[in-house]
Amino acid sequence: MAQNFIRCDREQELLLPASLREWLPEDHLAWFVIDAVAAMDLAAFWAAYRADGHGRPAHDPAMMVALLLYCYAIGERSSRRIERRCVEDVATRVICANRAPDHTTIARFRQRHEVALGELFSDVLALCAEAGLVQVGMIAIDGTKVHANASERATCDYEQIAREILAEADAVDSEEDERFGERRGDELPEPLATGAGRAKWLADAKRRLEQRRAEEARPIPASRQQRLRESKRRLDEELATECQANAAYEAYRARGLMRNGRRLGSHSPPKPYTPPATPRGKINTTDPDSRNVKTPRGWVQGYNAQAATNERQIVIAAELTNSSADFGQIEPMVNAARRELHAVGIVEPPAVVVADAGYWHQVQMQALAGDGIQVLIPPDANKRKGARPGWDGGLYAFMRRVLATDLGAELYRKRTAMIEPVFADTKFNRKIDRFQRRGRAACRSEWRLITATHNLLKLWRASTAPTVA
Repeated sequence: MAQNFIRCDREQELLLPASLREWLPEDHLAWFVIDAVAAMDLAAFWAAYRADGHGRPAHDPAMMVALLLYCYAIGERSSRRIERRCVEDVATRVICANRAPDHTTIARFRQRHEVALGELFSDVLALCAEAGLVQVGMIAIDGTKVHANASERATCDYEQIAREILAEADAVDSEEDERFGERRGDELPEPLATGAGRAKWLADAKRRLEQRRAEEARPIPASRQQRLRESKRRLDEELATECQANAAYEAYRARGLMRNGRRLGSHSPPKPYTPPATPRGKINTTDPDSRNVKTPRGWVQGYNAQAATNERQIVIAAELTNSSADFGQIEPMVNAARRELHAVGIVEPPAVVVADAGYWHQVQMQALAGDGIQVLIPPDANKRKGARPGWDGGLYAFMRRVLATDLGAELYRKRTAMIEPVFADTKFNRKIDRFQRRGRAACRSEWRLITATHNLLKLWRASTAPTVA
């Protein structure tokens, strides 16, 4: 008797058209993403296309959004690999209705709709709120370092940038001499006036400069020559900021008064400052917005990605900064969380906010407490034995007493389980530890899209979880 196998006949022709509904089970993530996109407001995507119907037809924005959400959810972000999945993967073929947009189309869609893709975070959060997953009695705030789409070896100082620009100009001159037989000068512009203020004034001036750059959200040029000139412009701008800060500081010292009524300048006039001939800072010529940020395993060229989560590990706020430290981020993140919650119809503020010792900022903590929000941040890091020198009494001692109580310790213990798994799922499970785009604005939109897909996965798992009678 012959062996019995299920027949595998690849030459069999289908007698009826295939139905996409039969390709995947009903509870598959792809169907869930399609239904979620159908419930979203995609007006911002539609507005980018002509309303008169002229021109070559584009792929349906709803299809492209569903494709990107699904691929980000499973950790696939390469445009070329997404194109390959549209041919080889059943789920993406279902999402695209058997169409296969090429990688250039996918990349240009991401670039064209950069802001709208980042705002999908609010739409997904609204779906989570409708499902009852956005309870905000307590939120946890933390940050994780994410590699920029740049190498730390591309970080140069002013002289290196100037040498490269001059070398490039010399090469252009030589090529033009060979072609035209005459030299055409291409010299660097004269550097701006330089100067530096004192530490505090300079830090405030640079913070305002970074804030203005974040608001401007300039795109990073694709050409390396243009990036070099942009990097040089930023170094000149930072040096001009130092000059203004120094002038403001010296003017304050000259006219300011101490508590006893004496002039500050007459008591201890500031030492004369000699500005450097060229800016002293360094900048990354691949992504000038990125910074060298510190991680537990060393320094990387990247960004500090911030998130606020609730007890169900739903991300309710996602922001991005290029500051290595978390200091000064507690109030902006709480305000961002309140804006996102208000947008989805939740008006009550969180009752308790927990964060690690890196977020300790006494002024911001007191401001949040004035709004009725209890902030739990230990003044001492776990790796430190004992209190920091001078950090005793006042709010430091009060916070230590609060965290030593049973209730305070129980609330703070929840922090790790609330937010650390979000970063672990993103960076380890989905392998998203580096941004695909360049520039702070583009990376912020991508970070919000990444966290939106995390929320979408949590919502899908909650919808497919078996109910207990």
